[in-house]
Amino acid sequence: MTRESHLREQICLLAKSMFDRGLTGGSTGNISARTEDGGLLVSPTGTSFGRLDPGRLSRFDANGLLVGGDQPTKEMPLHQAFYDTRSTAGAVVHLHACHSVALSMMPDADADNFLPTLTPYGIMKLGKVKLLPFFMPGDPAMGEAVRGLAGKRSAVMLANHGPVVAGKDVEAACNAIEELEDTARLAMMTRGMNPRGLSEAEVWGLVTKFDIEWVD
Repeated sequence: MTRESHLREQICLLAKSMFDRGLTGGSTGNISARTEDGGLLVSPTGTSFGRLDPGRLSRFDANGLLVGGDQPTKEMPLHQAFYDTRSTAGAVVHLHACHSVALSMMPDADADNFLPTLTPYGIMKLGKVKLLPFFMPGDPAMGEAVRGLAGKRSAVMLANHGPVVAGKDVEAACNAIEELEDTARLAMMTRGMNPRGLSEAEVWGLVTKFDIEWVD
């Protein structure tokens, strides 16, 4: 099996795993990953994470030209913005995950640091998550909003829509977006209960020990 064939299989396997566990449903969500030659493999438009076909993934060359597979997701500008602004991005995942969407609707949601610091893992895998305003699905302005962050965030939350995470590879990106949804779920489960989160000293201990991007 070639490296690209393995990557195609991996994308579909991880996408189905997230679909099967209810992290995104129907034909929602999209995923992309860098190929060895600098191109991209991208989930096609209107497809379900539960039924992606490795042979029909959209294939872009290193110049950004579609050279194979089906038509790509309409959220390509969002994916491309991460690749263009973060040199370490090897994959991008976007889900319509219920708990993170619910948290984005709360009137006290922190736009600069969307996820409350409840566990070490959200901090370690995501750093600070930026909450972006609502955009119409497919609006290229989403990509421009990500570009406006100048590569300083690996994860954003689209208000009333869903999270988007870039990682060094497709497995890392999927693990990180699952951590985002898990943390949002904890936040919603404990909402109004005054849970004890991590202290500022505990957060900075993690940031220092694990060399985490923690921008102001």
